[in-house]
Amino acid sequence: METRMDEQQLIFDWNERPETAPDLKRVELDDETLRDGLQSPSVLDPPIHEKIKILHLMDRMGIHSADIGLPGAGPRAVADVRALAREIADGGMRIEANCAARTMVRDVEPIARISQEAGLPIEAATFIGSSPIRQYAEDWTLERMLRTSEEAVTFAVREGLPVMFVTEDTTRARPETLKALYENAIRWGARRICLSDTVGHATPWGVRALVRFVKEEIVTPSGEAVKVDWHGHRDRGFGLANAFAAIEAGVDRVHGTALGIGERVGNVEMDLLLVNLSLLGLHDGDLTPLGEYCQRVSDATGVAIEPGYPVFGRDAFRTGTGVHAAAIIKAEAKGDAWLADRVYSSVPASLVGRQQDIEVGPMAGLSNVKYWLRSRGFDASDEELCNRIFDYAKTQNHTLTEEEIRGLIV
Repeated sequence: METRMDEQQLIFDWNERPETAPDLKRVELDDETLRDGLQSPSVLDPPIHEKIKILHLMDRMGIHSADIGLPGAGPRAVADVRALAREIADGGMRIEANCAARTMVRDVEPIARISQEAGLPIEAATFIGSSPIRQYAEDWTLERMLRTSEEAVTFAVREGLPVMFVTEDTTRARPETLKALYENAIRWGARRICLSDTVGHATPWGVRALVRFVKEEIVTPSGEAVKVDWHGHRDRGFGLANAFAAIEAGVDRVHGTALGIGERVGNVEMDLLLVNLSLLGLHDGDLTPLGEYCQRVSDATGVAIEPGYPVFGRDAFRTGTGVHAAAIIKAEAKGDAWLADRVYSSVPASLVGRQQDIEVGPMAGLSNVKYWLRSRGFDASDEELCNRIFDYAKTQNHTLTEEEIRGLIV
């Protein structure tokens, strides 16, 4: 076995250059899979036993909190939230719970009731639209928004619930409106506020400007220990980039969903957020259950994982290309699993309990064929057999299946 060079000599990381690297800090994570994720028009609402299994996977991976539903939506939502709250309380789980609620007492009341029944603190995430376009469509005045918000927040505080005050469409709201809503929410007792990119309007530079405004103009002057959350959507494809812009700007917690499911084209992908935080040294939880988490959510909601989905798609660590396969095989020949897992992968497959797979297809080299045969116990030194498979692969328009290759072995 050869001695491997130092990792820093093998990978020159421009991401860590002093002149470009952002000042990132550890953040909390709030999993919205069982609330916002289920608001996608294309998903199935899983049965409660599946939701409980998904909740346990969140807890195992060190996700800090989960939105367990919007009980104001109706009896089924109430029953599921109650069951999830009891599971957390009775199972001694570390994950904390929150529930969404419109800024209406009738939405907050079932949260308070379930919290008391389960003996579990549940954060009330009271939300209201904040942008001028939403105000115009709803015929809302700021006075009315403040009145309904005060009723909901003060009721929640009286009931002993921690409160997160959420402004929908924050990224298109006027500064003076945000100041009025947030300053009063803090005065009424909210100790967490959430900036929401409800329609996926923001760019990373817009996110940084918004977060800095809220922290410098609202949170710091309040003199209270108020935390700031970021809740983003992917309509312009900026979801994950915006989440990291928010972290760079100083938010305390970021929201996401498994596979990015949610309203319209969805939310920040919790699974990819976890992978990237782990690679940056900002999350210490065990990520080996991440594949199971993604697959269980996929099966339970009916949302397929596309082959090219990062990290968890079928093709994420799979290659049928000769040049790529040859590099991986040469790395393995050095007896170096670390090298083989990174030579053609920015995310090591082992991080999430997977492995590099070498396939045979029209772009393959003979090294692909020999590796495939050797890994399955066949004689890779049989040149006639290797050439037969290789020549057949070159006539095809797809990666060969296991059955096709075995059919060529006689």
